[in-house]
Amino acid sequence: MEKRKRQHILKVGLTGGMGSGKSTVCQVFAALGIPIYDADTRAKWLMAHDPVLVAGLKNLLGPRAFFKDGSLNRAFIAELVFGDEEKLRQLNALVHPAVAEDSERWHNAQKGIPYSLKEAALFFESGNYKAMDKMITVFAPEELRIQRVVTRDQSNPEAVRARLAKQMPEEEKLRLSDYVIYNDGRQSLIHQVLAIHRELVALSQNT
Repeated sequence: MEKRKRQHILKVGLTGGMGSGKSTVCQVFAALGIPIYDADTRAKWLMAHDPVLVAGLKNLLGPRAFFKDGSLNRAFIAELVFGDEEKLRQLNALVHPAVAEDSERWHNAQKGIPYSLKEAALFFESGNYKAMDKMITVFAPEELRIQRVVTRDQSNPEAVRARLAKQMPEEEKLRLSDYVIYNDGRQSLIHQVLAIHRELVALSQNT
């Protein structure tokens, strides 16, 4: 009897700028039965529970980075790294590798699926996209993204524009992506996700 070929579970990354609608797109993939690794949420958990990472953070940021109960003092950390690019770079150099290792363990534990999906805001900036089989970027026009963030966070439009100006240009993200999902309110997200899903399922079966 011919031995059945083992299905390869692809590692797919999903990213997009602030206000692009990454979480909404992930909900569609989740409805198709695809497991989602939320890197930003998981990073916050690891920063408070991974012993090696906690020690590194205390060494970099000082003991005030944590409350007495061991939880993160996010306001203190944000204030400390705000405007200090070197401190932020050092912080990311600690957190990003820890998240990458954690997501790799998570992916390896998945069974019976064509691919897993890892959502992260700084995929290209961190270089972690190189570990993915395929990359998806969620794209929306800048003004629409600003409007969404202002509504969501009750932020000042100019403050949002300033934050967006510090992010990697959208054109660069699109250039590095295998797939682009346009979340501009004009095209069906479901149809776009279904088309990508079918391609990824077929690719996993032929790999």
